[in-house]
Amino acid sequence: MYTLNIDTQAFIKQHWQQKPLVIKQAFINFEDPIAADELAGLACEEEISSRVVITKGNDWDVVQGPFEDYDQFGEDNWQLLVQAVNHWYPDSQPLVEAFRFLPDWRFDDLMASFATPGGGVGPHIDNYDVFIIQGDGERRWKVGDKGQHKRRGDNPNSPLVDDFEPIIDVILQKGDVLYIPPGYPHCGETLSLALSYSIGFRAPSQQELLTELADTLIDSNQGQKRFTSSDEPAQPGLISQTHQKGIMDLLAQLAQDPASYQTMLGKLLSQSRFELDVCEGEEPLTAADLLEAVEQGAIIQRIGGLKVLQLEQDSEPRLFINGDVYVFGDASNEMLQLLANKVRLTPQEANLFTANAAALDVLTGLLNQGLFYLAEDESE
Repeated sequence: MYTLNIDTQAFIKQHWQQKPLVIKQAFINFEDPIAADELAGLACEEEISSRVVITKGNDWDVVQGPFEDYDQFGEDNWQLLVQAVNHWYPDSQPLVEAFRFLPDWRFDDLMASFATPGGGVGPHIDNYDVFIIQGDGERRWKVGDKGQHKRRGDNPNSPLVDDFEPIIDVILQKGDVLYIPPGYPHCGETLSLALSYSIGFRAPSQQELLTELADTLIDSNQGQKRFTSSDEPAQPGLISQTHQKGIMDLLAQLAQDPASYQTMLGKLLSQSRFELDVCEGEEPLTAADLLEAVEQGAIIQRIGGLKVLQLEQDSEPRLFINGDVYVFGDASNEMLQLLANKVRLTPQEANLFTANAAALDVLTGLLNQGLFYLAEDESE
């Protein structure tokens, strides 16, 4: 339904995480995956992350959702932003899949916005990659170069920056895409009532990695090795360079040992930052029920936003799903690859799992947890 009109491999080599790019008509005959009133309805829900940003001259106010009505905001100078729309609105999933030429572990969420004339969030810098897709309406985007940009109010933790000299100044129209790597200041201005979509890709910070690694080592009772030395400094109050390096080398040793970091990475990178729309059934499904459903032509579909990841050269047949580890017994690598790479399994593909008792049990459990669900094959 959504096909990117670009050479994805050339994009990765020339632009990905390197420099911004405007792609005019990246989607031919683009259709908005969600209407403005449907987006407004999602922002009424308590469990969905949403906010309205109000433009006030050179300043902005942020009002956190949920929202009961929007009359209070008037007819211009505001923008509604709803996070993780792909979790809650299945019709938006095909737009996400157009960007699966990049790995799932990097994918953050699909944010959708409805903006009135003059609406925007101000000049800011993101620490992640973002593709901005223009739907109905028009928005003007300015992108500056990387550099030392003064943070708004001299707050080093604020994403907002003072104005910048643009290297890109473009009006996006329906189907256009703007790609912005981390660190480039940018600012959008709404020219007419507009829908737009931001697809973000994020990598973990050192802080996140160390926190997760510490938790994993504590849970598994690993990481007990201590620093030893054969020489000591002449001064008792001194920590020598040799000792500093030797102590920090203990962390480097963990980072070089797959047994120490693989489970941590799989769990961390498969965890979604936003709540999932878990789809639990009223009655628990049995393996026999699953077999019967597949025989009758049901497909097995993962819920929106669910990450199913496989580690290359893993020591055992397992997948990492939403921060948890699932071991598949004697399942083949082909089965694991199918489940990791396919958003939906056809009955033919599902038969691989139904013929393997261990894999069938895991798949049944995933369905009962509401992370996957049975659906009709719409291709027939």
